[in-house]
Amino acid sequence: DDRMQYQQQSPQVFEIPFNSETKWMLTIHADDLQAGAFRMVLKGAPERVLAMCTRVLNEASTVELTDQRRAEINASLHKLMSGGRRVLCFAEMRLDGYADDFVFEGSSPEKCNFPMAGFTWVGLIGLEDPPKEGVKEAIAVLDDASCKTVMVTGDHPTTAQAIATRIGILREDELANLPEEIRRCTVVTGSQLADYVPDGDGFEHGACSEEQMEFWRQTVQHARVFARVSPVHKRVIVRAYQQIGGAIVAMTGDGVNDAPALKAAEVGVAMGIRGTEVAKEAADIVLLDDKFTSVVEAMGQGRLCSENLKKSIMYTLCSKIPQVMPTFAELLGVPTALTVTQVLLIDIGTDIWTAIAYAFQPAEASLMSQKPRHPLRERMVDWTVLVYSYFYIGMIQMAACWFVFFSMPHILDLMHKHSSSYTVDETKWNYAGMAAYYWTLVLGQLGAAMVTTTTRTSLLSYGLPNKWLNVCFVLEVLLAATVIYWEPCQRLFKTEPLNATQALMGCTGLVAILFVEEIRKACFRWGDTRRDAKAALLLLEES
Repeated sequence: DDRMQYQQQSPQVFEIPFNSETKWMLTIHADDLQAGAFRMVLKGAPERVLAMCTRVLNEASTVELTDQRRAEINASLHKLMSGGRRVLCFAEMRLDGYADDFVFEGSSPEKCNFPMAGFTWVGLIGLEDPPKEGVKEAIAVLDDASCKTVMVTGDHPTTAQAIATRIGILREDELANLPEEIRRCTVVTGSQLADYVPDGDGFEHGACSEEQMEFWRQTVQHARVFARVSPVHKRVIVRAYQQIGGAIVAMTGDGVNDAPALKAAEVGVAMGIRGTEVAKEAADIVLLDDKFTSVVEAMGQGRLCSENLKKSIMYTLCSKIPQVMPTFAELLGVPTALTVTQVLLIDIGTDIWTAIAYAFQPAEASLMSQKPRHPLRERMVDWTVLVYSYFYIGMIQMAACWFVFFSMPHILDLMHKHSSSYTVDETKWNYAGMAAYYWTLVLGQLGAAMVTTTTRTSLLSYGLPNKWLNVCFVLEVLLAATVIYWEPCQRLFKTEPLNATQALMGCTGLVAILFVEEIRKACFRWGDTRRDAKAALLLLEES
């Protein structure tokens, strides 16, 4: 074809490959029509290539590159980049009077043995590289999840800003309301960063001046786009967000130059298809499909695992107060309400399987709208979990268990009597009381398992979507009924059968927990709605 024919007529004899420092690429081709003549072709970043040009191609001839023509080129360049296009600039120069076997050498303008100034500007090419499907929606999800998305790119600032606006990293309505000094910080260029790179590996005390620290404080707080950055800047940016912003940083990358930043981030994410082996080795996660949406989905799955583990722990702890209180109550002369074997039966036969079933719990609708938990500052099991399990749900269960226990016939007659002095009837009364306490606690744990499946969502709308948890509910009730009504288990676990009224009384804890939790969640939802309305009103007033 024409391209192959042209390459044969003007074979390439020398090349300076593209690199992130010079941001251009040069090739030299022999001219088969004239001995000792060569043609240099330069392509790369417009601002770098244009700075090396002194003339401009005007149809078949060349004319001087005046300030007016340079302004016209910059206007065309800005128009292309404002549309989110990646723009390459092309220039050429003829070399005459060289020997056919001249050996070209050099890797930079200073080291070349041939002229690197006085190029003729040829033109611009705008490359349309639209964002992948789902990226804009994924960034919107991250915004709702209180995660800050920052673009770090080698593109021109105008191109980077246009792309960032298109995918939702920058929002024109928000930028319009920002003060000028803050608006300037939203898009930071590599040339700006060059003057503020710390001397050491990070921002420890003494590594940079107060002026540098103030620059990075403003940058970490307000920057959303870093453009025309060099490889060394990427690692510094990661360190700044970690050490100055106190953030947990996830970094995506695919090139060799991205490896230091991927290694420095808490979570390095490399591209599995177009990523280099160096980037994959430095990363913690390799995306098999190279999709940014996969990062967001993985984040949601991670949150779900953490949330379900927390819910499982909360559920398991709910039964501990009503399990341990009968032991202390016996010191005050209260008849035995729960035996050690019954406690073990609840832990092994009831709680453990239900706790495992939480692994299959689907996410709540509000999962990706919550603020993330900082792993270094916030514990999964904190005081709120203990208060919820021990002093809220646990207390409701304990109150229900004691209510049903003391409602059993003749239980009060056994107060301050030792079990060794019980008659046969008194032993049966005590066993019936223990059966009632055990039955109420099992049903109370059933209620605890239901309400801990959601943090704010009503069970009336959320339902019971976890089929494995539902299976556990059925098996728990069947096991408890077997222990109470099957004679071999009655002798083993010291229980007596309950009549229908007593069995229904055992639902006290279950009903109380469901009712109180629905009220609590409704109050939290009302508070969230009111807070969102206030925030929207403040935003409207500011605009």
